[in-house]
Amino acid sequence: MNRGALDQQSIRPRDYDMFAGLDVDKRSIAATFVDHGNLIKSVKMPYDGGNLLSYTKKHFANKRVAFVYEAGPTGYGLYDQLNASGQKCLVASPAMIPVKPGNRVKTNRLDSKKLAESLRGAQIKGIRVPKGAYRELRHLTQLRNSYIKQIKATKCRIKALMLFEGISFPKAPAGSQWSKKVIKRLAELECSPSVRFKLDLLLESLEFNQEQALKSQKEVRKLCNEDADISDSIRYLMSIPGIGWIIASNALARIGDWRELKNVRELGAFFGLTPQEDSTGERSNKGPITRSGDPNLRAMLIEGAWSAIRKDAELAEFYKRIYRRHPKDRAARIAITAVARKLTSRMYCVLKERRLYVIN
Repeated sequence: MNRGALDQQSIRPRDYDMFAGLDVDKRSIAATFVDHGNLIKSVKMPYDGGNLLSYTKKHFANKRVAFVYEAGPTGYGLYDQLNASGQKCLVASPAMIPVKPGNRVKTNRLDSKKLAESLRGAQIKGIRVPKGAYRELRHLTQLRNSYIKQIKATKCRIKALMLFEGISFPKAPAGSQWSKKVIKRLAELECSPSVRFKLDLLLESLEFNQEQALKSQKEVRKLCNEDADISDSIRYLMSIPGIGWIIASNALARIGDWRELKNVRELGAFFGLTPQEDSTGERSNKGPITRSGDPNLRAMLIEGAWSAIRKDAELAEFYKRIYRRHPKDRAARIAITAVARKLTSRMYCVLKERRLYVIN
């Protein structure tokens, strides 16, 4: 990995004179500035990157200032403004910010102070902020996933309504339970006026979300086809058994620019598929996976792992080997999670080496 990619996620405190912790909400910025000698200056201002830059220029002229704020609903607009002006800014994951034991007082000023002091002590590493087409891809895949979530929820509401009213759900072959034929039968069911009204609205909601999900998916495909770098990356990812277009596009949206990947273990940790560990001396104690990162993408990878072991003999043998090591009540779950983690290693290799995966 090149030094530039590393520098986007961390700083060397000796390279900076001032450290600014920012607690950001939709209306204001609470900023605390500290230097190497514990000089502390706190200020609150309207949420505007221009105001922050003007204040910094006025009070800390000729000082090298590093900024940090937590990732949250305000997104990356402030990050973009600061970096465009030549200032160093990190966006930190809230889960990775050090917390003092026993601390029961929380205010915007104290939070900004904690961020500034942690940045000065090199205790914070920034997340990789998606740029350009990768940020657009993330927006679109998140939109599609939100509609897919609504589709699943609406289907559950329809089944729950029918169960509550004692109405049998129309029979259909496996895999076609929500076909157009079944939807038509649901629309023609005889029931009380209030139940009919509720069911009709749920069916309308289902149709609307399905249409929006399809539109979103078409827009994702359009973006991927128009960007050569993303298109190549998706093609490489789809060459891996178990990785289809949906998983590839969602994974790339979360990973971002493949050039910033550091090592082969990074993706497993990023998707929360790395086991927790509490080891000391000669004792090694590994627990369940960390479950960090996007839970929907992790579920997709595990689902893809089931497909992969049916297509790749090497992965199938790996699955069986892990399965035999564990009690049968949880062996399948542990083994398929291990396969999903191995898929992340293959994803790293094809992205970094820019080549298709070939089954031996």
